Amino acid sequence: METNNDKKLTVVLGASPNPERYSNMAVNRLTAKGHPVVAIGNRPASIGDIPVITEHPPLEQVDTVTMYLNPIAQKAYYDYILQLHPRRIIFNPGAENEELEAIAKQNNIQPVEACTLVLLSTGQF
Repeated sequence: METNNDKKLTVVLGASPNPERYSNMAVNRLTAKGHPVVAIGNRPASIGDIPVITEHPPLEQVDTVTMYLNPIAQKAYYDYILQLHPRRIIFNPGAENEELEAIAKQNNIQPVEACTLVLLSTGQF
């Protein structure tokens, strides 16, 4: 039985209201598994009951940032990600970024090249 301690606050960067996008599927699967989600995208929208915001709010106890932005678009978020002090950054396919992975390691953040959807479906999230 899962406890609330198993729930990992996850920031989805590049969240899209388009149900065909992997970021959208990730928000839905994360919330279905009970993980609290902050969805950040390039325009205000919603994914189910989760608002997609454009701001970069200060957050506490972020476990995971899961990345659905290409490396060029990620640059605008470097400082924000570091301010969140996440335990890890998941670089989903197409979001791999050697520069940010190196910065993450320097800041004691674990970079993970993986697919959030696969991690969730195999119980490795």
